[in-house]
Amino acid sequence: MDFGIVLQTDPPASRVVELMKRAEHNGFSHGWTFDSAVLWQEPFVIYSQVLAQTSTLKIGPMVTNPGTRTWEVTASTFATLNDMFGNRTVCGIGRGDSAMRVAGRTPNTLARTREAIRVIRALGRGEEADLGGGTVVRFPWVKPGASVPVWMAAYGPKALKTTGEEADGFILQLADLYLTEYMVRAVRDAAEAAGRDPSEVTVCVAAPAYVTADDSPEALAHAREQCRWFGGMVGNHVADLVAKYGAHTGAVPDELTDYIKARQGYDYAHHGRSGNPDTQFVPDEIVDRFCLIGPAEKHIEKLKALRALGVDQFALYDMHDAQEAVIDTYGTKVIPAVNA
Repeated sequence: MDFGIVLQTDPPASRVVELMKRAEHNGFSHGWTFDSAVLWQEPFVIYSQVLAQTSTLKIGPMVTNPGTRTWEVTASTFATLNDMFGNRTVCGIGRGDSAMRVAGRTPNTLARTREAIRVIRALGRGEEADLGGGTVVRFPWVKPGASVPVWMAAYGPKALKTTGEEADGFILQLADLYLTEYMVRAVRDAAEAAGRDPSEVTVCVAAPAYVTADDSPEALAHAREQCRWFGGMVGNHVADLVAKYGAHTGAVPDELTDYIKARQGYDYAHHGRSGNPDTQFVPDEIVDRFCLIGPAEKHIEKLKALRALGVDQFALYDMHDAQEAVIDTYGTKVIPAVNA
């Protein structure tokens, strides 16, 4: 199993770079960041520094979207980084939540996301792509062998289907075992129906991880409070799904939607941060299901279970009060045990 670290690009950018370097030193293969231009600093500027100061780490957004930047600009940015540092980027993409809404726009349609995947991947390879309306372009400077894998984030049935049909990888932003099995199966079924080899779609589960010294009630309570924000972030997407498909319709598992009944709103000023006041509706059960908390042994147990479900990478959201400690514990205890 590969391991990634996910960070917000809060200033100073030098800290993001240092945490990425620390992660590579501890055996992490991927470095991811949020991508929301109003809330945080521009990630692609920081990526160049991360790549320059690491040797093997692959980097990318978790996730970008088709609306913040034009598709040729996104593709050119990835292709330029690959030309400078080797093929060490991955384009994580989705419809756009905070990046679009904070800027007063609505998330992109799945049709637009599908087309963006095709264009970004083709241009990143040096191939021709239609930007719309018959405008076909190609980057003449892209060298043979260049590649920009595009992984799509998804929860709902239509997004999972699009992922299986189009994307090189699937990003699932939660670590619940039942939902992981359900959604990985949906993506693979869609890939097979589209004539693709399902095993060629990389599966990445992304969730917060907080390692405690023991499993005492006090330690677990603190860990839950550090990770409760994640249920609120996922709840934004779940609320969209309920609005689209309804609750208890069978289109989306109740195991994903039931917990947002008490949700009353969301302020993006606290997006992705521990102590988010808009996430008190998230019960402990959801934190335990969606995240990895507890002693290192519990992390190892759950990660092995995720791997058995077909998960190729676990990307660790490292937004809490123990960033370095969790990176180091994963490097010394968790990753070696999982990949022994």
